[in-house]
Amino acid sequence: MGLIKGIQIRPLESVQGGMAEFYNLQSSDETMVVKVPAHTVDDLFIHRNQTDQLLVVRGSFVLVILYNRQYQYIPLSTREPQVVTIPPGILHGSINLSNQDCLLVNALLRHGEPNPKDYQPVKKPFPYDIQQAQLSLQNLEARAAKSLVKG
Repeated sequence: MGLIKGIQIRPLESVQGGMAEFYNLQSSDETMVVKVPAHTVDDLFIHRNQTDQLLVVRGSFVLVILYNRQYQYIPLSTREPQVVTIPPGILHGSINLSNQDCLLVNALLRHGEPNPKDYQPVKKPFPYDIQQAQLSLQNLEARAAKSLVKG
């Protein structure tokens, strides 16, 4: 299944400066640090007036998107730095099955006044496929390990 229209996943680009590696973060109207606690399976959220731009800075989690009555599982980890953009109107949630909290940066783009309902959970219409979510994260970790060996 391809990505949902409007959702983008981009590798985070960096510049080497001596021993340090410098990453450009996304432009934003507001930047938040978000903690996805270990062992959590979150409900869905939908934002009416904001675009989320997510970047994991510690740990990993699976972003869940609901579109056309199907879940799409997008694994995110510090082992493969990438930014996921979620436009307004897309139902999304999170799964963190690991023993470690996940920290991410959300560089919000505002398209109007914040709506309090944007941060109230929406009940899942049907359960997540936890095995599929776990498999997506295992595949990401395997890709990251393989590219580490090649590099």
